[in-house]
Amino acid sequence: MEEPEAEAAQAQQSSAGPASAPPEVALTQIMFGALATQALYVPAKLGIADLLVDGPKSIEELATATDTHAPSLYRVMRAVASVGVFTEQDDRKFALNPVAETLRSDVPNSLRDLTIFMGEDWHWEVWGKTLFSVRTGKSVWAEKHGADVFNYFKTNPEAAGIFDRAMNSLTTLSIKPVTEGYDFSGIKTLIDIAGGRGRLLTAILEANPSVRGVLFDLPHVIEGARANVAATDAAQRMEFATGDFFVSVPAGGDAYLMKHIIHDWDDERALTILRNIKQAMNPGGRVLLVESVVPDGNTPDLSKLMDIEMLVSPGGKERTAKEYEDLFAQAGLRLTRILSTRSAYSIIEAVSAD
Repeated sequence: MEEPEAEAAQAQQSSAGPASAPPEVALTQIMFGALATQALYVPAKLGIADLLVDGPKSIEELATATDTHAPSLYRVMRAVASVGVFTEQDDRKFALNPVAETLRSDVPNSLRDLTIFMGEDWHWEVWGKTLFSVRTGKSVWAEKHGADVFNYFKTNPEAAGIFDRAMNSLTTLSIKPVTEGYDFSGIKTLIDIAGGRGRLLTAILEANPSVRGVLFDLPHVIEGARANVAATDAAQRMEFATGDFFVSVPAGGDAYLMKHIIHDWDDERALTILRNIKQAMNPGGRVLLVESVVPDGNTPDLSKLMDIEMLVSPGGKERTAKEYEDLFAQAGLRLTRILSTRSAYSIIEAVSAD
């Protein structure tokens, strides 16, 4: 698989369209990108990549194994192979290629769960109403489903499971870039806010034996995280805490880490979280956000498309460096630096402005 920064560059180039193509061709390719997303969902959901681990298989074999209509499955597989996922061989056989390998469920860099999340109808249909958000400034999700994203998942456990696994995929991809992209060694207590299953915090503690960690999230999330952490080398240096970050966060941290959290929220709610952290952190403490930073101007960047996901789904936003600086200032914090990583994400550091 390509290095993360190469993946990001490839995604950016794809989102911008082929520079050398005539305008009408470039626009058409972008326009039909939605079909590619939905087509890719099919082999991800069916587990086709797992079926090909032992070697190429005919479309009839794949259809039998997945209980699908062979001619229709062939048309979808031919389509995704045409955009570089899987390889079609003679006699309508299909094989894995490096991109398709990431659709396997048993590899560390698997994106299968994220691909499924992108194609599920309860997520996909929200994108169809993007104009609603543009007209009103409100999230489509609440309009479509009658509840905001996170309350929707509370009452739809199957969807919640898909979402959680998708977010875990993103965490897996960011672990190495984050652990290598920031010097955590001088931190005594690192508190991971809304840290999910604790995979990122665990990796940081394992790479920095002098650091102690606190994993903070909702009670049902922490219940599952305990088992994940128990068998790791970091277990003896990690504590668990539960609560609502809109109310308070654990006190006494030298650094507070949030990965892909602030972008879920509008400025008002993001400020509530940041102010609670500022109040809780030790003197000289740091805030560390792992987020995309939107570049200025016409620079193609995946964050500009992800920003639309934030608009229509949770109602949050991706932010520019200046927007992060202003947001921190309103929370009584001061932006100190933004560190690029070998991924689509940066580490954004702030300290108290007092």
